[in-house]
Amino acid sequence: MTFKEIFNTYNYEQIEKEISEKTSSEVQIALNKNKLSTEDFKALISPAASSYLEQMAVKSQALTKQRFGKIIQLYAPLYLSNECNNICTYCGYSFDNKIKRKTLNDQEIIEEAKAVKALGFDHVLLVTGEANATVHLKYFLHAIELIKPFFANISIEVQPLDEEEYLSLQKAGVYSVLVYQETYNKQNYGTFHPKGKKSNFDYRLETPDRACKSEIHKIGLGVLLGLNDWRIDSFFCALHLDYLQKVYWKSKYSISFPRIRPAEGVHEVQNPIHEKELLQLICAYRLFNPDLEISISTRETPHFRNNVIRLGATSMSAESKTNPGGYAVAKESLEQFTIDDNRTLSEFKEIIKKQGYEPVLKDWDRVYSDSYAK
Repeated sequence: MTFKEIFNTYNYEQIEKEISEKTSSEVQIALNKNKLSTEDFKALISPAASSYLEQMAVKSQALTKQRFGKIIQLYAPLYLSNECNNICTYCGYSFDNKIKRKTLNDQEIIEEAKAVKALGFDHVLLVTGEANATVHLKYFLHAIELIKPFFANISIEVQPLDEEEYLSLQKAGVYSVLVYQETYNKQNYGTFHPKGKKSNFDYRLETPDRACKSEIHKIGLGVLLGLNDWRIDSFFCALHLDYLQKVYWKSKYSISFPRIRPAEGVHEVQNPIHEKELLQLICAYRLFNPDLEISISTRETPHFRNNVIRLGATSMSAESKTNPGGYAVAKESLEQFTIDDNRTLSEFKEIIKKQGYEPVLKDWDRVYSDSYAK
């Protein structure tokens, strides 16, 4: 069965009921297991598990050290464009926001790459809005060629693409693809995405399959926390992850936790997730999947990021700019969203070291990407 076929056998409201009815004894059973099912994951994200957060955190810390050691991989996002043809009710780049649009040209891409490299980063995440007429496969391939001399590892977070397009990116040296479903509530998905290619729920749902079939090395999943009930959306994301790992077992996977942040045209978060709940979710993912890479961005507060270093995180951004040209060529262009941790890379590296962990700026060399693509 495809994931779409599996997904269609579930009922969103029924999952909400099942999670809310999980008991303390079911949480304890999950905590005592070495290999967890999606039913166990439901128990760990349930309200009943909130009383077991300390136990979950202790086990999450131990599993993370066992599988990843005491290291934190650091990376920086590099925004190439804020042009977008989609209307998304939660995003500053939404088509209906009357903002100044910008797409970096060749010289600007190189200047931004040099600025990010000068900070010390070797891993970079290329990000764009979804404007197929302006930022398309040809643009991505050219941008990758321009920045390749500067970075050992290139990831992308752009619009969903066809399988052949992902294959071209993989051959060009792209290491990982990040694509977030935003919400698995199909009915509400259309409300949040009323116009543009992104309004096609099924095409987005099947995007990780297409990326995996093209043999992209790592696939990043996630939901936009704040759109719907975080527990239900996270269950479906875990179900999606479980499916992908069984079908595409050669690929690596990561999970991110983007929370809706203040942005142009965004005034209120309908379903906020609080820090204690976010920590519960992070620990639940670690217990559910010990091999999963867990990424924490600068959307979160310095206090939260300092603490999560020891509790499950494996990858974190730092000194991030969320606007095209934000590092060097257009510092005042509109941000996609505001960040909460404005510390420099040097400051954050010291925080990591003080906790007994090692900040890692390079754990992958492009020569491996090149040989992998052959």
